[in-house]
This record gives sequence, structure tokens and C-alpha cells, in this order.
Amino acid sequence: MKYTPQFHVVLYQPEIPHNAGSVGRTCVAVGAKLWLVRPLGFRVDDYHLRRAGLDYWQHLEWEVVDDWLHLQTALTGAACWFFSKRATKAYTDVHYGRGDVFVFGSESQGLPDAMLEPESSLCIPTRAEVRSLNLSNAVAVAAYEALRQWNRG
Repeated sequence: MKYTPQFHVVLYQPEIPHNAGSVGRTCVAVGAKLWLVRPLGFRVDDYHLRRAGLDYWQHLEWEVVDDWLHLQTALTGAACWFFSKRATKAYTDVHYGRGDVFVFGSESQGLPDAMLEPESSLCIPTRAEVRSLNLSNAVAVAAYEALRQWNRG
């Protein structure tokens, strides 16, 4: 039987293996597929990547793609949500559908401006004293909001 993920989590050019490993663990917990878009700041056989995912990595559905175009081709037709501190619409102000794609940028750069469109760009509000959330925390916040919406009724 083919695995059908609840939704997709994309890490666009992630830099830190610990974060990617933690995101992988969250993806297993929520039934999401993890996509890593090159270039990566680590090797996919990196000890730290697997260590952060602990023994859950064997249960993770994941794939590495060479660039954004390859990912768009693989996920043609799916609704994409782009998470950025520069967005003005809150992540709680939209309805997520099964099969949606949640896209997160690199730890140091975020997503390129060219990828951000007002109707599909979302922020996770934080106080001004905080520059941004840790990548793995941001993924968890968004993923559990989708589950909350689907399970409330």
C-alpha cells in the first residue's frame, strides 16, 4: 500500500542537521512527509541529523530534491504555504487541507523574497524581542495547528 502523508513539510536549503533531524521526528509524529531541497548544509547521512531524529528516522517518509523546480514538479497541484517572519498573515488565519505543503526557509536566510506571495505567506507571531523561532519549533507549531483544525470537528 502506498503511503499518503497528511501533508508535506519542505525545508528549503536547510543548514543545521540537528534542526532537520528534529523536524523529521515531528513529521513522523504528525504523519507528514519531509522534503529537503538542496543545497543542504549537511550530508543526509550526517550523524547529527539521525541523532536528532533518534530512532524515529526509520519511520520517516522523506526525500531530497536538487532544487525548487524539482519539488514543484513532484508536488504539482498541492496548495503551498510559505512560512516567513516577513509575512503579515498569521498561520492561524488560514484553513489547511490534507496534502498541503508547508515550506520553511534556511535557518540564516529564511525563504527568498521571490517565493513569498501575500496570499500564501504566513508568519508565526512573536514578540519584537525575538528575531525568529527555531526552525524545528516553527515546523511543530504549524504542523500541530493543521492537526488541531482537522480534529476539532
